[in-house]
Amino acid sequence: MLDPLLIAELAALGLVTGFFAGLLGIGGGMILVPFITFILSHRGISADLAVKMAIATSMATIVFTSISSVRAHHRRGVVRWDLVARLAPGIVLGAALAGAGVFRIVQGRWLALLFAAFVAFSATQMLRGSKPSAHRSLPGPGGQFAAGGLIGFLSGLVGAGGGFISVPFMTWCNVAMHQAVATSAALGFPIALANAVGYIWSGAQVAGRPAGSLGFIFLPALAVIASASVLMAPVGVRVAHALPVSTLKRVFALILYGLAAAMTYEAWSG
Repeated sequence: MLDPLLIAELAALGLVTGFFAGLLGIGGGMILVPFITFILSHRGISADLAVKMAIATSMATIVFTSISSVRAHHRRGVVRWDLVARLAPGIVLGAALAGAGVFRIVQGRWLALLFAAFVAFSATQMLRGSKPSAHRSLPGPGGQFAAGGLIGFLSGLVGAGGGFISVPFMTWCNVAMHQAVATSAALGFPIALANAVGYIWSGAQVAGRPAGSLGFIFLPALAVIASASVLMAPVGVRVAHALPVSTLKRVFALILYGLAAAMTYEAWSG
């Protein structure tokens, strides 16, 4: 399956993904999943399996993209490591439940529709532009553990790095937008790692996977996309810190609406 055209497609996808991962702290998964689904389904993989492999491969690339992105954000001193420490335990638990259990039994069509629904919801929240209450703050340790669990679980089902939930959640709690984006990038690593392990385990015995698969992860695509995306993530970070917050929110929302529409179409047409 790894012909020169496919390599070129995956490399271009990786460059775009890395840029937006750095720009918006979304891990790139919401960009990768629709395109990998399209690529695999048009190369003979069943629609149900293509969606699951796209989600798993997308999540695996975030392991690498998040490292590159968060290093660039950390150098600018905007990562809230205190939030990372409090959200990460719940994230790992939620991701493990999704990646190793629920993911295998849910049909690919419903995963695609769930992906589209949450992406569209996130876009709407960003475009509304409503300012949080001046007195609203992050919940206590128990509330942050629960929030992390929800972020990890939903991220595991849709193959995104969590930014589509964690960025709106943190900005709703009066965390500055640039800090929310940077912290979301840091949270992408535990989300991706926990889910990748679950996808490998749950997909190990599934029939119909192409050669080069490790569980639900398509390793050739992972290698090409991760290599390209790591190069572009720091560029996205530099652009993010040069743009005003309002522009970041509009860019984020418009991209999410387009991807939600693409996945809805893919789900019903498949």
